Amino acid sequence: MLTTRFVNGAPNWLDVGTPDIDGAIAFYGGLFGWQFRSAGPDAGGYGFFQLSGKTVAGGMQTAPEQGSPSWTIYFQSPDAEATAKAAEQAGGGVLMRPMDVMGEGHMALLADPAGASFGIWQPGRTKGLEVAGDPGSLCWVELHTADIARAAAFYHQVLGWETQGVPFPGGTYTCINPEGAGEDAMFGGLVPLADDPADEGSGAYWLPYFEVTDTDATVSKAQDLGGTVRVPATDIEGVGRIARLADPYGARFAVIKSAQQPPQS
Repeated sequence: MLTTRFVNGAPNWLDVGTPDIDGAIAFYGGLFGWQFRSAGPDAGGYGFFQLSGKTVAGGMQTAPEQGSPSWTIYFQSPDAEATAKAAEQAGGGVLMRPMDVMGEGHMALLADPAGASFGIWQPGRTKGLEVAGDPGSLCWVELHTADIARAAAFYHQVLGWETQGVPFPGGTYTCINPEGAGEDAMFGGLVPLADDPADEGSGAYWLPYFEVTDTDATVSKAQDLGGTVRVPATDIEGVGRIARLADPYGARFAVIKSAQQPPQS
């Protein structure tokens, strides 16, 4: 599961790039109860979404030439330069070279061989998100891609991930966890694009999941706030009730009311 006990290779940050940061603040504030705090005059408009004073995500206004509105998931790296080099050697690309972020850490934006963009964060003063797994915060991530085996090989080489198939309604789901951490540290999955008609014609992309207390109420609220439903609320046995949404500007995300897990014997 995803926690704030960050280890190398696991998600430790995410942010949304949007053409209207004020509109995004209103949308996510209404949906999740987030408040927005500016990172300061030297941060280029970047800021932090917070719940009860704890950071759950970042956000910034972006120009059209910076790409479509989207959520970017960052994974912890002990050495941003080395990870960027590894991505290039594995057939990926570097969209933004590693850079220092005001002493808070080092970041880079990369792309895998299928074109899915993601970030890496080498912690400095800022270790990562302050809340994960609670309602209103990141709890899971998925890569939707056409070639699961190729993706698994790339991210193993670049971030050390291990994958394993777990039984799933209708087939097998490919889970991912940090190297050597085992299934208790699973934080996401790899999903074939061909399995979902909502992704028809879409390129590979990363999808963040946010925990909620009521999936159906969240879907209804998202629509009231100008968002769209990409996949309606659906129960998945042993997992929870999920829905896939997009904010008013097209940034894709999912929500889940996780199923209660049986107590360990």
